[in-house]
Amino acid sequence: MSQHSNESEIRDPNDVIDEYEQTLDEVLAEVDAPEPDDDGVSLDLPGLSLNRRDFMKAGAAVGAMGAAAGCSGLSNGSGSPGGSQSDGGSAADHLVAPGEHDEYYGFWSGGHSGELRIVGIPSMRELTRIPVFNTDCASGYGYTDRSTEMLEDAGDYTWGDNHHPNLSETDGDYDGEYLFVNDKANGRIARVNLTYFETDAITDVPNMQAIHGCTVLSPDTKYVLGNGEFRAPLPNDGTDAANPDEYTSLLVAVDPESMQAQWQVKVDGNLDINDTGKEGRWVIASCYNSEEATAIQGMTKDDRDNVKAFDVPAIEQAVENGNYEEVNGVPVVDGTQESPLNQGDRPIVKYVPTPKSPHCVEVGPNGDYAFIAGKLSPTVTMLDINKLADSSDPEEVVAGRPRVGLGPLHTTFDGNGHAYTSLFIDSQVAKWDIQQAVEAETGSEDPIIEKQDVHYNPGHIQALEAMTTDPDGEWLVCLNKLSKDRFLPVGPIMPDNDQLIHIGDGESSMELVADHPAYPEPHDCVFAHRDKIDAKKVYDPADYEETYIEEADSGVERTGENSVEVKMTTKRSEFGLPDFTVQQGDEVTLKTTNIESVQDIIHGVAIPEHDINYAVAPQDTQHVTFTADDPGVYWIYCTYFCSALHLEMRSRMIVEPAED
Repeated sequence: MSQHSNESEIRDPNDVIDEYEQTLDEVLAEVDAPEPDDDGVSLDLPGLSLNRRDFMKAGAAVGAMGAAAGCSGLSNGSGSPGGSQSDGGSAADHLVAPGEHDEYYGFWSGGHSGELRIVGIPSMRELTRIPVFNTDCASGYGYTDRSTEMLEDAGDYTWGDNHHPNLSETDGDYDGEYLFVNDKANGRIARVNLTYFETDAITDVPNMQAIHGCTVLSPDTKYVLGNGEFRAPLPNDGTDAANPDEYTSLLVAVDPESMQAQWQVKVDGNLDINDTGKEGRWVIASCYNSEEATAIQGMTKDDRDNVKAFDVPAIEQAVENGNYEEVNGVPVVDGTQESPLNQGDRPIVKYVPTPKSPHCVEVGPNGDYAFIAGKLSPTVTMLDINKLADSSDPEEVVAGRPRVGLGPLHTTFDGNGHAYTSLFIDSQVAKWDIQQAVEAETGSEDPIIEKQDVHYNPGHIQALEAMTTDPDGEWLVCLNKLSKDRFLPVGPIMPDNDQLIHIGDGESSMELVADHPAYPEPHDCVFAHRDKIDAKKVYDPADYEETYIEEADSGVERTGENSVEVKMTTKRSEFGLPDFTVQQGDEVTLKTTNIESVQDIIHGVAIPEHDINYAVAPQDTQHVTFTADDPGVYWIYCTYFCSALHLEMRSRMIVEPAED
């Protein structure tokens, strides 16, 4: 391990935190924030009192604090103080007995890993992982020809930042057909087939460097809509690289079947998170940096930003009328504030002022309100979607603005008239009454019902089916960015902490019942009742384009002077070919069908020294192409323990030396 040559180069961690705090205070200086009622939160340590915002400074002491950290004083007492789960007598029993199934599927974005993680609710057991923007040797995703080609056609990147999973809808409810998810890093949107729980399409969206917000157009998934967060020149060909005034941010509409971009809209500022109304007309997007600066000081200079309300039918009409510029094959409509398309009686984009740097948008179950959390303001702004069409004054569409706490990021719903907002700085979840917020004065705390401490710095939160028109409302999951003292130490990069909270019928108090470590950094999740997902346990060959291989088809065919095609079946406990011979330098296409028809009997195909490893599920067919570079004997073996004779399940590839 390398050593610092000069110990003075190592900065005091408290100095780093103080520097961050100073920057944050400067940003918040002009933001209306509530005064604390006391000196902070007692941590039950003699002489030590901290505000929850100061937990970052407590890293050295947090191990000694143990489970007591952050669990006293702020909540109404309903949370489980510091415990990892509720006691056995709790009414909020999340345990699922061995052999029993969870009631809900949870679909977690995998963040930097590029994958999706499937988690059962309420047990919080991880069921499987679906590779999306990453490779996966266990399944062969990114190694088989079909999946490799899909990734190459979508930009051929080696990773993706998997962010916001969204389920396809019919009549405002989940239909179990597809899941869509964005790649913030590389401007891609992927589609996952929920019949087989596998990625079947990825599009690298033109003109967009990063897609942050991602949603589907309710009620019937007419489009998948992505927010291009980073402002960049259009086209980004270096011409205006030194002129930020020419940068722009884009909203894209992608067809869910073809997965092709249909149109884009350019706007002022940086687009962030989006959601849609329930009527198929409005896409609501939060937006920051209305200053259109390139550094943090400029991005947070003004005390207001704008939420964007995109009128989808009006945009479609503009495209039909030819009111667009085609850039890299995509119609781009001008939705900036000065655009002629925003000057008439029906602007294609409405700009609604909000406190600076709003972070998210979530539309409530009945479609009446869009909820925009302030991030740098202690408030949530509620937009009356029913007034968007006819109001000429943007301020008139603001239905309410309750004060919920410090650092509000995301809001979810129980379907019983309550909203739940994550508070990043306060490390809490606030539960509040929606109708009371409409009736209360701006900035009132009266709608707040209770607060639940969480650990620590929550980002997204999701209640069961909260994004549909009929949420379940029993459970809520809070995805916390930090875990600190909650788990065994595993080195400097610690897990995130996904916490399960029972919210009952909406009238009950919130109860924190379980901690679950998560590999960094899951970003968001979405839930569907198990009855809405019809996952097949065995492949239907009619569902894919590969040619099914029968046992009698196993064999080797030379397809060119330096190419061969090898067809082979798998079953317990043998390959269709005990051996086959190719020539050094041959391009080998190996096609494999698992002729088993019994669920859960998977066979793997691995070839040492050739970087080949993929799985073949019952009735599935996969193929991979590689070059046999070196002469010799190479044993092919099954990587899935499939039977008592698993170790004896072999084939042999003989590579003969090339002729001189």
